[in-house]
Amino acid sequence: MAKKNSNNETRTKIDDVHEALTGLEQKVENNKKIIVWVCTAIALIVALILIYVYLIRKPAIQKADDQLGQAFNEQMFVGDSTALLLYKDLAENGSHDGANLASLYAATILYKDGKYEEALKYLDDFSTSEKIISATSESLKGDCYVNLKQYDKALDCYEDAVDEADGNPYLTPIFLGKQANVQHELKNYAAEAKLYQQIKDDYSKEYLNTARYYNAGANPTLIPIDKYIERAKALAGENK
Repeated sequence: MAKKNSNNETRTKIDDVHEALTGLEQKVENNKKIIVWVCTAIALIVALILIYVYLIRKPAIQKADDQLGQAFNEQMFVGDSTALLLYKDLAENGSHDGANLASLYAATILYKDGKYEEALKYLDDFSTSEKIISATSESLKGDCYVNLKQYDKALDCYEDAVDEADGNPYLTPIFLGKQANVQHELKNYAAEAKLYQQIKDDYSKEYLNTARYYNAGANPTLIPIDKYIERAKALAGENK
C-alpha cells in the first residue's frame, strides 16, 4: 500500500513538472508570436519610411528644385513676366523648399510691378529659419505696407526685420532708417530723431557705406545723418 502511494506521488510530481514545462512552452510560444508581430510592424514602418523618402519626398524635392531653377533662368534670360507665372505655379502647387522660395521670388516681382497686396499674400506664405533672409522678407513686407499707406503695419514689419537682423551692421541701419522714414510720415518726429540717433551711435560707418551703395553713380550725393537728426528735432520742437 505504501508502495502504491509512493508511485502515485511520483506520478503526481512528474505530472506537475510536465504541466509546468507545458505552460512554460506555451508562454514562450505566445511570446514568439508577439515578437514576430512586433518585428513585422517595425519592418513595415521602416519600409513605409523608406518608400516615402526615396519614392515620394526626394523626387518631390528634386522636381521643386528643377522648377525653381527653370523659373530663375526665365527671369535671368527672358523676363520677369514668364518667371512670375512659373514662381506662382510652384508656390501654389509645389512642395518643400523649392515652393517656399518660389513664394519669396514671386513676391519680389509683384512688388516691382506695384502689386503690393498680392506680394503680401506670397510673403505671408514664405518662412525660413535663416535670419538674414527672414529679415529682408520682413522688410519687403514693410515696404508693401508703406506703399499701401498702412504705416502701423509697416512699422511692425520693420521692427521684426531689425529683430531678425540681430545687429547685422549693414542691414540693421537700413531697417532703422525705414522706420525713421515712416515715423516722419506719421509726424512722430521725436521717434524719428531717436532712430536716426541710434543709427549714428551704433552704425555710423555702416550707414555711410550703405548710403554710398544705394547712391552709386558718377557723383553720389550723401546727406550726413546729422542733418536728418537736426531736421527731426526741429520738427519735434515745432510740434510741442
